[in-house]
Amino acid sequence: MVTRDVVVQRFSTISFKSFRDVVQALHLVLGHPDIAAFTRNMSAAATFAELQTIVDDAAGPSGFIEFARFDIGAVLRKRTGAPTPLILRVVLGNPLILSQMAKYIPDAASYAPVTVLIDERPDGVHLSYDRMASYLAPYGNFEALRVARELDAKVEEMLMDIARLEAPPLEKTA
Repeated sequence: MVTRDVVVQRFSTISFKSFRDVVQALHLVLGHPDIAAFTRNMSAAATFAELQTIVDDAAGPSGFIEFARFDIGAVLRKRTGAPTPLILRVVLGNPLILSQMAKYIPDAASYAPVTVLIDERPDGVHLSYDRMASYLAPYGNFEALRVARELDAKVEEMLMDIARLEAPPLEKTA
C-alpha cells in the first residue's frame, strides 16, 4: 500500500462583477455538448485525429468543455431559507490535455477534469482553482508537470479575463 502526500495550491481571483455576470461569462467561454453523445462519439472515433476533431468541436472558445455544474449554494439556501450564499462548482476540462498528463502519470485522471469554484463573499465574487501542477508535483514527472503548468496558466488566464472589471472607486475619507 502506498500513500502519497499532495499539497495543493489554490489560485483565486476576485471580481467586482455580479455573481450572475461571472457565471454567464464562464458559460460563454465553455463548450456545452450533450455529454452522453460526446462520450459515445469519443468512444466511436476510429483514429486519434477523429477523436481530436470531436473534442475540438465540443470545446468552447477557451478550449474547455463543461462536464458538470453543482449549485452548492442552492443546497445551503434550502437549508437556511436565506437568499445566500451563492456558490457554484463547475467541472471543466479537455480530454486531450488530460491524456497528455495521464500518459505519464495515470493518477492525473483523479484530478482532471478540473474544478472552478465561484462564490460570492462580502469583498466580491471569488473564482478559485486548484492548480494541477501542485497535484502532480509529488510524482516528479517533468513532461506531465509541463502540461499541468500550461493547463494551470490557461485556466488562470481564463478566470482573470472573466473577473476583469475595474474596481469600484474607493470612498473618500475625511
